[in-house]
This record gives sequence, C-alpha cells and structure tokens, in this order.
Amino acid sequence: MQIAQIELDLTCPDYTSPNVQAAIEQLASNADTVARGAVFTRREVVDFILDLAGYTADQALHEKRLLEPSFGAGDFLLPSIERLLCAWRTANPRGSPIEELTNAIRAVELHRDTFRETYSATVGLLQREGITECSARALADQWLSQGDFLLTPLGEFDFIVGNPPYVRQELIPAPLLAEYRVRFETIYDRADIYIPFIERSLKVLSDGGVVAFICADRWMKNRYGGPLRRLVSERFHLKAYVDMVNTPAFQSDVIAYPAITLISREEPGPTRVAHRPTIERATLSNLAGLLRSSSLPKESGPVREVARVTNGAEPWLLESYEQMALIRRLEFSYPALEDAGCKVGIGVATGADKEFIAEFEKLDVETDRKLPLVTTKDIVSGEVKWTGQGVINPFAESGGLVDLNDYPRLRQYLELRKEAIERRHCAKKTPVNWYRTIDRITPSLASTPKLLIPDIKGEAHIVFENGELYPHHNLYYVTSDDWDLRALQAVLLSDVTRLFVATYSTKMRGGFLRFQAQYLRRIRLPYWKNVSKALRDTLIAAAINRDVDACNCAVFELYGLTQKEQSIFGGNGE
Repeated sequence: MQIAQIELDLTCPDYTSPNVQAAIEQLASNADTVARGAVFTRREVVDFILDLAGYTADQALHEKRLLEPSFGAGDFLLPSIERLLCAWRTANPRGSPIEELTNAIRAVELHRDTFRETYSATVGLLQREGITECSARALADQWLSQGDFLLTPLGEFDFIVGNPPYVRQELIPAPLLAEYRVRFETIYDRADIYIPFIERSLKVLSDGGVVAFICADRWMKNRYGGPLRRLVSERFHLKAYVDMVNTPAFQSDVIAYPAITLISREEPGPTRVAHRPTIERATLSNLAGLLRSSSLPKESGPVREVARVTNGAEPWLLESYEQMALIRRLEFSYPALEDAGCKVGIGVATGADKEFIAEFEKLDVETDRKLPLVTTKDIVSGEVKWTGQGVINPFAESGGLVDLNDYPRLRQYLELRKEAIERRHCAKKTPVNWYRTIDRITPSLASTPKLLIPDIKGEAHIVFENGELYPHHNLYYVTSDDWDLRALQAVLLSDVTRLFVATYSTKMRGGFLRFQAQYLRRIRLPYWKNVSKALRDTLIAAAINRDVDACNCAVFELYGLTQKEQSIFGGNGE
C-alpha cells in the first residue's frame, strides 16, 4: 500500500510551493555543468545501450514508448529518434508522423538553455529526415518538456534509457530535497540524485519494459544504495550488468566509476555480466547480442551468467565467476569475523581535532583526562612509531561526562577553546554537553592489544598495536579474546581478506579499497580452537615477519583452498 501511494503521488507534482518553484528555477538556470551533473556519453556507448535495451530499428518502435529522463545535449534522444523514424518508415512509409509518432517519445530536461538547444537540434533532425518544419515542431512540442523529471507527470514506458545526472545532495536546494524525500523511498543516507532518478524510472515501466542506464556504480554496494537494491530485488529483474570502469565511455575525461545496468519489470532471474569492453562499435554490437541472446553459448567469451545477484538490500556481487564461487564457499563453510570471536570498531571522532588533540605532554589537563593517540601517521611503516599525540577524554568511567568542577585544569583547557568546540553539531544539539567528543572514549581500549587498519588503502597494511594507544577516527581496529592477534594479522594481510573487501566494497580512484567495518565484518574466519598448533605458529611467524607471501601460503592452508582456488590469486600458493 505504501509503495502504491508513492507511485500515485508521483503523478501529482506540487508546483504550488513557492520555495520548491524557486529551487527548481535555481537549478534550471545554473550554467555550471559540473554542479548540474552533466556528463556526455560517447555515441558508440549510446548505440550499445540502445541495442542492449532492444530499441532497434527492426522492431515496431512507433508502437512503443521511450523515455529519456535527462536528455541534455541529446546524446540518447537524437539517436533514438533516428531509430524510431527508420522503424516507422519501414512499417508505414506513407504514414502521418503527427498521427503515428506523437506518443512514441517523452524526454525531459531541467536546464533551460540546454533544453532550447536540444529542442532546435531535434527539429533540425526531423526536417533533415523529410518531415516538414510545422510537423517537426509539433512533434518536438509533444516529445520534449522542460522541467524537473522527478516532479513531472508521466505515463508508462516500454524503454527508458539515458545517463542520469550525478549530483550530490548538498548541491540540491533544501526545499527541493525535502520534496524529493517525501516522494522517493530510496533517498537514504547520502544518496546522490541519480538514485531517485532510477527509482522513478523503474516505477513508470510497463510490464516487460526495460531501464538501460549508464551511471555511477557506487549504489550497487554502498550503504545509501540499500533501499534501491531492495526495490530492484523485490520487483524487478537485473538482466545485465556491464562494468565500464576505466573505459572511455564519456566524451570528456571524468572521475567516475560507471556501469551499465539493464533492469526489466518482470520476475527476477540470472544476470548477464561483462567487464570493461573495448569501446569500439563492432565489439559493443557483438557484446549486446550476447547479453540479449536467449541462451549463452558454451564459449560465451566476455559474458558470464550469475544467479541470485539481487538479494534484498545486500550488496551486488558481480565479480568474476571463479572469485564469486570461492567467496560463496567460504561464506557457507566458516563463520563471520565477529562470530568467530573478534570485534571490529573505529577510533574516536572528536568533531574538533585541533581542540581535543595535541602533543600528549603539552595537554595541560589532569593525567586521567588524556590518552596517548595513534593515527595513520604513526603506522605508515607497517609498525607503530608513535609521534606523541594525545586526545582529551571528557568521559567518566560510568559513561557520562565528568563534572568539570572536579577537574579544574581540564575545565580551564576546554573553556579556552569553548567557542570552537561549541560550533560542532553535537554541541549545538545538546548545549549542556558541549565539551563531549562525538564518540564516547573508553580508556580500556587503549590498553587492549589490537590490529589497526587505515580506512583507504591500496596494499596490505594491517598493523599490530600491543595495547598502549587509543585509535583515532581514521583507523579501524580489530580485537579478539579468542584469536591470537598476530595469527589474525596474517589472515587480514592475505589475498583472501583483500578478495572479501574488494568484493563487497566500492573501489576508490587509483584502485584503492575502503577497509571499513561493514566490509571487514564480511570476512569469514575459522574458529581459533579448530586451527592446529603447527598452523598457528606458521601464521604468527608470517605476520611478525610481515611476509605477505608466507601469510598467503598459511592462509590458503587455513581455508583449505584447492589449487584451482589458489590460482584465482595469481599463484598456486607454493
């Protein structure tokens, strides 16, 4: 009932709010292409996406409806019109374009100047195709509309194609963002605006209709994409996925992690997957044919078929077949990291590091009100080399804040910095607790041996800390009452751990991975009691020596990897 109500509301845009109108006008007049999320797609890629969607001239396209949600300079719109006219002329060479094509296309563009330019280009294309100027303008008037796609009344469509805008929430005026949040269930956490574009598009699909988009792949694995993944899982079929990272898919060099997805309104089923094709017309045409074929040949080359990609809000795992088979086997065979007796956490966030963090010896507060702090700078060598930083601890052992009257030096230190500390959101929210750090500090963590892991990293960088320092917010940590931490360090340094993190996390620029708690918790680990004495010693020695090859050999044995499974990592573990 809730979803049906949302879909009904989407057909009834509220342009009566002056604040929403003003916000739309602000975006419609913005000349900054970056702020508008305007990225233009190469023609070869456009043709590939149209082929993949099945919007081809050998079909009765004039009897179908196509939608382009953000048509920009017409990268998708103009080639779609060419295909439509070709199909229509083949079927009815003497037909009237006004009578037979009026409902064939709907395209929306928010930016006013861009709309005018592409409107003129559309009329020009139609005239070059032999349609009179009067009929060309009449068609363009019916097909194209200037406005906010997310608030524009729409019907149902058989094909929806395009490159939705990549705009961060903070660039959307507050009244308009609030309106979006009311209308779209997938705007969650820090979701970019392409997320509700996909939701809206899916919800106006006809039965059997398809959405074929090229856009950032972030939502397929990260936190904010969860609600949209759930929507696809419950009501649609992810038919095809093409990884386009590091391919020249766009007309300009942009920092992006693009992927092409083909999603249909039909029962879920297996997903056809391809990775990083050559951007060349014949290659892409052949790939589209494979992705759309009724059955894959035994030697399908670049295309693999993966079952059960969508599973509620779970991340989509679309890596190689061999890697996915190994991940699934380990997930079936072993408990998750925290179920095997380990704990994952993140260091303290203060909200005002310049005020709460300084050289330990120069922090003029009572001795029990400060802790030695470890940061990423202290572990760059792979071992802890403390640079002498410390952090103020305003928390009592009971968990609440200490009474500053009981700590005159702490009170004086904080009040000298009160103006800056009070500017933080947490201080404004609860003024009486103005001097708390964002995260509670638990001093016992400092004295607990732990493994330290930077958030973003390229190569293995898991550092043992023997229980003297408190971790900063840019470090994750792992503790355990069961596993020997040196043996665990060997596991976390291994290629198996990297495979888990690479599978579940989104890649950063330069191939770096995010070793966040949510991904670390995905790692599977045997119970320590089931590890032999000899293998324990081997793991520990490999970690102490920081010998990644030795770590891999021991970890391959730990998980019982076959020679074929070991070959996934580029070697046989010998």
